[in-house]
Amino acid sequence: MKDSDRSALSWDEWDELNDPRPEGTEFDRIVEAGLSRRGFLSGLVAVGSGAAAMSAGLLNGTSAQAQQVTRFAFKPILIATDDTVRVPEGYSWKPVIKWGDALFADAEPFDPANGVSFAASERVFGENTDGMELFVVGNKQVIAINHEYANTKINLPNTHADGVADSAEDAQLLRNLQGVTVMEVAETDSGWSVVVDSPFNRRITQDTEIQMSGPATGSDLLKTVSDPTGMTARGTMNNCGSGKTPWGTYLTCEENFNGYFGSTDANLERTTEQVRYGLNVEGRYGYEKFDDRFDLSKDPNEPNTQGWVVEIDPSDPDSTPVKRTALGRFKHENAACVIAPDGRVVVYLGDDERSEFLYKYVSNEVYVPGGDTSTLLDNGTLYAAKFLEDGSGQWLPLTPETTEMAEDEILVFSRIAASKAGATTMDRPEWVAVSPIAAEAYCALTNNSKRGVEPNAGGDETPVGGPNPRAENGYGQIVRWRPAEENHASPDFTWDLYVMAGNPTKHDDDYAGSRNITAGNMFNSPDGMIIDSTGMIWIQTDGDDSNEGDFEGQGNNQMLVGDPSTGKIQRFLTGPFGCEVTGLCWSADKRTMFVGIQHPDAPFPDGEDSLPRSTIVAITREDGAQIG
Repeated sequence: MKDSDRSALSWDEWDELNDPRPEGTEFDRIVEAGLSRRGFLSGLVAVGSGAAAMSAGLLNGTSAQAQQVTRFAFKPILIATDDTVRVPEGYSWKPVIKWGDALFADAEPFDPANGVSFAASERVFGENTDGMELFVVGNKQVIAINHEYANTKINLPNTHADGVADSAEDAQLLRNLQGVTVMEVAETDSGWSVVVDSPFNRRITQDTEIQMSGPATGSDLLKTVSDPTGMTARGTMNNCGSGKTPWGTYLTCEENFNGYFGSTDANLERTTEQVRYGLNVEGRYGYEKFDDRFDLSKDPNEPNTQGWVVEIDPSDPDSTPVKRTALGRFKHENAACVIAPDGRVVVYLGDDERSEFLYKYVSNEVYVPGGDTSTLLDNGTLYAAKFLEDGSGQWLPLTPETTEMAEDEILVFSRIAASKAGATTMDRPEWVAVSPIAAEAYCALTNNSKRGVEPNAGGDETPVGGPNPRAENGYGQIVRWRPAEENHASPDFTWDLYVMAGNPTKHDDDYAGSRNITAGNMFNSPDGMIIDSTGMIWIQTDGDDSNEGDFEGQGNNQMLVGDPSTGKIQRFLTGPFGCEVTGLCWSADKRTMFVGIQHPDAPFPDGEDSLPRSTIVAITREDGAQIG
């Protein structure tokens, strides 16, 4: 592929281009077995369980009362294929902040034709918003929000010619516009906006110094040219989903960090670990041409300092972010925290790559409100999930005894540890959401075109079955599990499928989707997912918006709402063409919902005379009532 096409590739396509998986006859057998099971699977999905019938009633309703009662406070909207945001009747939306808007008064104004100047790049709102959380600090409201990656053709519209940075300054500008923004927001008569020059405002970029913490700190695997002690890291990269701790800190999750590294030695022989994590001789952005830190041939451990969960204190702009190594290293999507009945902290974590794993961390120490929380995410056990066909499951501890790996190796190369433990390969585990009103959790398995066709990068098989019931899965599904004894720290759980996305207008088998998918609410590729205070599930999509072929009738990416008590799902929002709808949080009074619109292709939201801009929008009900 030509360099000029690099910025248009998805991260999956980038990985596949550089590391195509070998095809094997074993997987041909698995595909045939999966196809022969479709009639059986369709019967199970029809009652809403995928592999276990224990909760059939939840999907379809168990009584006339369940069918009559509705918790949806809106009339569902139709699909859209246009260049704006659409919400239900009785709701309205306004932009809060856009890529390039000032966080500080001294920032140069955004140029609609040329974007953000180099001088302003650390003083403005970054690009490609993703996960975000709102915090109440005193009487102020502060949002922390991720900037997942940089679109070079948008950020460098005049100097960019070949899909990578053309100069050291270009590379630095891209690094400045990624990472995390912390910003104070306030509501006035004209709506919500950022408080420019607030003392809470700050940018954390790909160059910010970050403390390493937890069992892997100081490991030889983390010793780099910039820090031979292995105690610190430079920057945070590809910040995708997020999390919020009970003690009021922000968790930002590093996902596709591999694309930022390359090698000036074209003959570099990659290690097994580098191959497993998708590191390549040619970087996606060309950073390695201008900074040895990104050159695998000169600083091979530098990538090991990326791929972690980073804890940030939004209330203290002078605090140093901390990478929590006990939570493992992989392509983190989000971090969903919950407190177990005995007070231990549980964090659910997905590794967003085809046929990788779902993880859980359980602390050794107990959370005490108002007590010391500095080591709660440092001392504990990391687990990987194994799903069984009978609807049960187990969390497999990743320890030296179960993996024959040293502790630091388990954490730096968690994928390899999970493979050795025998975890279940999953269809791209993205956001995990934990219910605040029931002992259950959900994970969006967004899609997997290689399910039943190719092994993962570690050679693990990807059989069709269990929570991954479809070969070459282009639609995705949401798996739900309930921990034993309603205890999220338990090693045992039961599971089912809350929904299988699909297209009932194009298929009459399990690719049509589960029974709660209809022509009126269908979608593909569930990604972001958050459960509100009432227990309703907000589902955001990042999938194929071509509106053609298998995806005909599904329109632009969208946000839907699901009711776990009935299985019913309704469409609430559609984004502009080309965008991903990602990131969701609420104002303190629950009367405003903040939603992220990432990488729109349309000239959103400023119109034809401007570059398209990733944007945070505020959605309110026109009657002033709460949303979620």
